[in-house]
Amino acid sequence: MNYNSTRDKNKVVTAAQAIAQGISDEGGLFVPQELPFYSLEQIGELCKGDYKARAKKIMGDFLTDFTADEISESVDAAYASEKFGSDDPAPISYVDIGGVQSAVLELWHGPTCAFKDMALQILPHLLTKSVKKTCADKQAVILVATSGDTGKAALEGFCDVEGTKIMVFYPVDGVSPMQKRQMATQKGSNVSVMAIRGNFDDAQTGVKKIFTDPEIKEKLAENDMLFSSANSINWGRLLPQIVYYFSAYCELVNDGKIQLGEKINVAVPTGNFGNILASYYAMKMGLPVGKFICASNSNNVLTDFISTGTYDRKRHFYTTISPSMDILVSSNLERLLYDLTDGNAQKVAGWMKELGENGSYTVDDATKAKLTALFTGGCCDDEMTKKTISTIYTQENYLCDTHTAVAFDVYAQYVKNTGDKTTTVIASTASPYKFSAAVLSSVSADKLPDDEYDTVELLSSKTGTEIPAPLAALKNAEVRFTAECEVDEMPKSVLEGLGIC
Repeated sequence: MNYNSTRDKNKVVTAAQAIAQGISDEGGLFVPQELPFYSLEQIGELCKGDYKARAKKIMGDFLTDFTADEISESVDAAYASEKFGSDDPAPISYVDIGGVQSAVLELWHGPTCAFKDMALQILPHLLTKSVKKTCADKQAVILVATSGDTGKAALEGFCDVEGTKIMVFYPVDGVSPMQKRQMATQKGSNVSVMAIRGNFDDAQTGVKKIFTDPEIKEKLAENDMLFSSANSINWGRLLPQIVYYFSAYCELVNDGKIQLGEKINVAVPTGNFGNILASYYAMKMGLPVGKFICASNSNNVLTDFISTGTYDRKRHFYTTISPSMDILVSSNLERLLYDLTDGNAQKVAGWMKELGENGSYTVDDATKAKLTALFTGGCCDDEMTKKTISTIYTQENYLCDTHTAVAFDVYAQYVKNTGDKTTTVIASTASPYKFSAAVLSSVSADKLPDDEYDTVELLSSKTGTEIPAPLAALKNAEVRFTAECEVDEMPKSVLEGLGIC
């Protein structure tokens, strides 16, 4: 299976090249030229295996230039029970949402307590193998822009991985205190963290510009280095996410909640569009999915896009209590547009150019019709997010984080507006302890402590829930990274960090 760029179909690479390179030279994203398709009988076979078996089958069908042993080694190392607390890294809880028993897919049981672990525990294995296949003597420089969770998950995944360096940029005021502490205390000799004075979109745009800057790339080449990405623009990040939607469906069948072949809906709290896109690809591969419910916070650019067909980032940027969704430029939407236009790279490149130059674009009627046939969007502000956390905890004795609460509320809106009570998988993307102040103030009237860890401990005491061990361990961890820079200083920071300026 080969891959081409969403902006130039003539740029064709292998899976290993797509993963090693991360992004195409002209700024496009790599997509598979075709998708494997699974019959109901084949999905039934997946139901008989465990999570690792499902991952090995699905990834093997995409990574055809990897050996079966390479994929098996990567999967076994990534999803080891000691990293996720059990042999099932993505368990399901059943919770009543909007009057419907819903399947909450808990994706946050990994080492950094966020759904990014599901991909970023395996990406280092895939990336290092890819670099050896494509440019054996090069050192991979991983550049990451993060709105909170990706940064820590990438740092953890690549920590002291031979042949790599990782540099993470995050908005100085755009992550939670716990997310900031996770990154600032990261161990490892090959890691670097920098706060930027801007928002996530600034960080993401800055990283993309560095990726495609010919002078910087030349300097890296002179020093036997190459850029790659751990953001969801990298196909190696997106592919592992497809697996957990197939696995969730299998678990619903195995639990007797649905019959094999019965359609489900999917609801996802959405920022950069990678998580919900993975469920769309799963549907294209044969997974029976009826509707994709795209949940946004007050930064509701995707809600408006699905409704109108116009993507307009020229709007007020809100800093919310669900910071991983504080995004106005959803990079992976480009991949969806490429698929909805039947691979029209010229049209997609034109829309992306309009977005870059004018801050907006409008898709044609045919593309909009395909979009709205499958996707519905909704949004939820901070007040309703906190109310949802309180309601679900009081009524269901289920404690959720601020991002999952957005998905819960938008899904409840969808059920109320449509009456559609199809069994729905709702992606739960982070531990509530990563956003302890917002969660505690939602379920308790107590005055919030000034100290982050006093807040964490009070949340545990009030709710009778356990503090995740990786977060508890941060309390006395050494803070290593405190530097800040302006957005236009990011290229300089990268070169200085690599010692090649």
